[in-house]
Amino acid sequence: MPHVVFVCTGNAARSVMAGAILAAHLDDVEITTAGTHVVEGMPMSWRTREALAGLDVTAPRHRSTQLRDPHVDTADLVVGLAGEHVAYVRRTHPDAAARTGTLRRLARDLPGTSGPFAERVAALDLAHTPLEAWEDVIDPAGGDLPEFEACARDIHLLLGQLAPALRPDGDDALTRGET
Repeated sequence: MPHVVFVCTGNAARSVMAGAILAAHLDDVEITTAGTHVVEGMPMSWRTREALAGLDVTAPRHRSTQLRDPHVDTADLVVGLAGEHVAYVRRTHPDAAARTGTLRRLARDLPGTSGPFAERVAALDLAHTPLEAWEDVIDPAGGDLPEFEACARDIHLLLGQLAPALRPDGDDALTRGET
């Protein structure tokens, strides 16, 4: 069972959405969500909760958590929702840099590879891959509900592309378009 850590800034919207969406569809993946600059113990915003509800997904026990060494030390894959999150992991947790990439890059590059999971991730050379603007999932913070809903749909689509790489059989609701 791979351990996937999703990272955003406040652990109140994007990483929460990613973790909840993946957890709703894959039960054989361990999921952690965390942020780079967090007020600990806060619930997700109401807009995040409503955007997830629009996908029939919930995360009722969520409380914001700062990214820490134990999260990245045990992760098979650290997924940043923007380049700044990958840069943060590279800077503060350099041993995890080779297992850290943006959701957009991983959704594009990881599914087409074959072999053991750790080898497929290593083959991407993530620690040395330049971060590019196209990789960011737009932060809905400060926006209204439609921005949060658009973000949740974007993350859902990207996870649909990444999910087959996390499950060798590739059979999951995300890739079939179910929610």
